[in-house]
Amino acid sequence: MTLEFAAVVESRGFDVELTVAEGETVAVLGPNGAGKSTLLALMAGLLRPDHGTARLGDRVLFDVDGRGRGSALRPHERGVSLLAQDALLFPHLTALENVAFGPRSAGVSRHEATRRAADWLARVDATGLADRRPAQLSGGQAQRVAVARALATGPDLLLLDEPMAALDVSVAPALRRTLRDVLAGRTAVVVTHDVLDAFTLADRVVVLGGGRVVDSGPTRGVLERPTTPFAAGLAGLDLLTGTATADGGVRLDEGTVLVARSADGLPSGAAAAVAVRPSAVRVTTGAPSGATPSENVLDLVVTDLEPRGDVVRVRAGDLSADVLPGTVATLDLVPGTAVRFSFDAGDAVAYLV
Repeated sequence: MTLEFAAVVESRGFDVELTVAEGETVAVLGPNGAGKSTLLALMAGLLRPDHGTARLGDRVLFDVDGRGRGSALRPHERGVSLLAQDALLFPHLTALENVAFGPRSAGVSRHEATRRAADWLARVDATGLADRRPAQLSGGQAQRVAVARALATGPDLLLLDEPMAALDVSVAPALRRTLRDVLAGRTAVVVTHDVLDAFTLADRVVVLGGGRVVDSGPTRGVLERPTTPFAAGLAGLDLLTGTATADGGVRLDEGTVLVARSADGLPSGAAAAVAVRPSAVRVTTGAPSGATPSENVLDLVVTDLEPRGDVVRVRAGDLSADVLPGTVATLDLVPGTAVRFSFDAGDAVAYLV
């Protein structure tokens, strides 16, 4: 079913409109405090808006006017299931009984509820866990059972709140594959900080910032051409914004003109951005050498150094570069060091924002 949502929570500075098409999975991204939890709470019926409306198919989830008056369905009346970060299984019930609980609460017979529960455990590859209680399950196993429990009631909308956040890195890929299978053709909203979740599970991405939608679109488009620093960081890209020039470059606020690949025309004067991977950025110090026409050069000051596996991420303002530890030592890089960051036009992409 299609979800049409518009709500305001004044005390939280939240004002969001969102549509999720039938059978579509939308990933909601954003920094802490952006409004992600508020969005899920409103959809699930755990929070009442100051005003707004939400409709799931023909069902009105809430309709509250500007004076806070109106109707709102209770959580169990909405046809919405919420899968939290933690499995939250009933400790005194077996996995099978946990999954059967929802259908039984909806009035389904014990025999039919058990059949549905067994079917969903099989679909999430957890049949062998049916007789175990939560204390006997690993984190990944418990989350599989929680997925089955969330789906056993046949919800019209599935909400997932950081479904992989509480799992070890070693077990997350298996659950991600399970979710990809069970979400196919299902209307769902997934809150996540993991770019892999967005690419793997979502048809579309919505980025929240300060309680507002600041970017949205097809997953690959939003994450490969980000318009916000948060989305750029999530996608592992440096983002530099400015104004398009008449010759197809992008002029930054401080005056530097960058050149980059562009699949679209950049009308002169339009807001534009350049995105480049930190691994493509070079760092030098000392006297400048001559730059080629296809090379972008910015004189900056190091603000931070962050070890990242076998490289060090050197940050200078809005730009980052991944360099080898030996390079950091050779150049004697520390916060406050004057540096020159450079990257080739062919390694960057320019686009409208």
